[in-house]
Formats: sequence, C-alpha cells, structure tokens
Amino acid sequence: MGSKEYDLVLRRMQRYATFQERMIGVDGSFPPFGRSITYRTGAFQSLAQVALLGKYPEGLSPGQIRSAMTAMHRRMFDSCSNFDQKGWLLLGFCGGQPEVADTYTSTGSLYMTTLSFLPLGLSVNDPFWTNKPEDWTTKKAWQGQAFKKDYKIGY
Repeated sequence: MGSKEYDLVLRRMQRYATFQERMIGVDGSFPPFGRSITYRTGAFQSLAQVALLGKYPEGLSPGQIRSAMTAMHRRMFDSCSNFDQKGWLLLGFCGGQPEVADTYTSTGSLYMTTLSFLPLGLSVNDPFWTNKPEDWTTKKAWQGQAFKKDYKIGY
C-alpha cells in the first residue's frame, strides 16, 4: 500500500475510532448491535489500534481513550457473567446468550474480544498509561461539560 493510500486508511480508522469512543456510555456500556456482538469488546478494535499506534484522532487524548476503554472493559467483564465454570467465554454478549450467536460462531471466535486489549502492548511509559485520566465524550456531554462537536468529512 502506498503512502497516500495508507494515509487515507489511517484517517478513516481514526474517524471510526472517534465514533467508537462516543459510543461508550457514561457507565461504560455500549449498544449491542451488529452480527458480531458475541465478540464483545472486540468491536472496539479500531479505538484500541489507534492507541497502539499512537495515532490518536484529533480531539481525543490518550487519557480520555484509556478512561473510556477502562470503563467499557469493567462494564463488560465485571458486570456480566461471561465465563463458564472452566473459565471459557460463553456464547453471548453479556453472559450466556447463545441465541445471539451465528451458526458459525464457536467458543474460539469469542476471543476476538482480545482485539480491544491491543494497548496492553504499549510500554508502561507510553502516554496511554501515563497521561492523567480524562472524561470521554459521552461522559462530558451528559455532565454538561464542553466537548468537541462532530464534523463532516470530505475524504
């Protein structure tokens, strides 16, 4: 892929990551839509990827993204009974809900959720870990704080 194509793909990933950050609710929840909801937090791979690459979207800081993702992970893995007695992920979104899985989904597929943990590959000195925690966009909005308005794109 050429430099021009890479730059376009990166901008699109950053734009999608911006939407993902805004989808994380004040309580860390996020909407269960799409056919891959059994991958749970794996849906946030783009947000995790921009953090791993250090290519943060304009207006989103490392501390803001870390805070949002921490709240999302806590909501998913502290509030839901997602594991069976042997420690394997269950088919479902929040707990065992096999009816939301596709016929081709297996226990192994569920581990796509690990894609949201990409920032664990960052050094302990990376700004993702060292920047102060910050409220994320949805939290700012619902608390009456200033936040960056959404914008149109031309690419």
